[in-house]
Amino acid sequence: MRIGEIAAAVGLTTRAIRHYHHLGLLPEPVRRPNGYRSYGLREAIVLARIKRLTELGLGLDEVRDVLADDAGRELTEVLAELDEDLARQEEAIRERRTRLAELLQMSREGLLPGDGPVSPGLAELLTRLCPADSATAAKDLEHLALFDAVAEAGLRERLYETLREVADDPGLTARLRQVYARLDELADAPVDDPRVAPLGEELAGLVPDNILAVLVDGGEDREEARTGPAAKGGARLGTAFGDAFLDDFAPAQAAAVRHMLKLLTGTTQWSP
Repeated sequence: MRIGEIAAAVGLTTRAIRHYHHLGLLPEPVRRPNGYRSYGLREAIVLARIKRLTELGLGLDEVRDVLADDAGRELTEVLAELDEDLARQEEAIRERRTRLAELLQMSREGLLPGDGPVSPGLAELLTRLCPADSATAAKDLEHLALFDAVAEAGLRERLYETLREVADDPGLTARLRQVYARLDELADAPVDDPRVAPLGEELAGLVPDNILAVLVDGGEDREEARTGPAAKGGARLGTAFGDAFLDDFAPAQAAAVRHMLKLLTGTTQWSP
């Protein structure tokens, strides 16, 4: 058989067969006097085996190892490894589909932030904490979505654990919604608006003992957040991120947040 004939017989392309020759998977056959390759049954059997193995998901390097082992032991080992890999992929796909189902449900209910998707931990908190009619709350959702994407998993989970405590406290949740409303009222106010300082004090009183430490020092207590490395310039959020966070608010709103930071940490910035 010529290369086109054997390719048609085993369901491969001539280009694939030439590639197998190049990689050493299929030895070059004898050539006819006119220079054309002449393939026989042996080559067809090898090509069929290569095709079956690649369809199972083996890479060509793995196929080479299998073909080189006449006893078939290598084939058993490689197939077992492939089966384990597929099992891991199946589990990952199941987890992704579970998360997608949660996000799709939130999207249908109009509860997913525009900057989503977000992790299941954050998705659980969004509807419990932030009023849908607050522009400042919507901005905070965007901030949380960014934090959700860039924070390391342990830090992210510590923050969400703290936020769940807030969400589980009806009194704190009601106060949080009131604070969002007061922040909204400062959207067009000047920096020296007399409402700024009282609102900063309210924000400072609303922050749970460990939430600031999670954001700033990754989990130390509030006293450590006041006196430790974060208060001296070692804030985890970093200068650029912290400044960008504050710049995202209107001037009077940012002033209230800075006043809160001063009360809690002794500085008006996340880091100097």
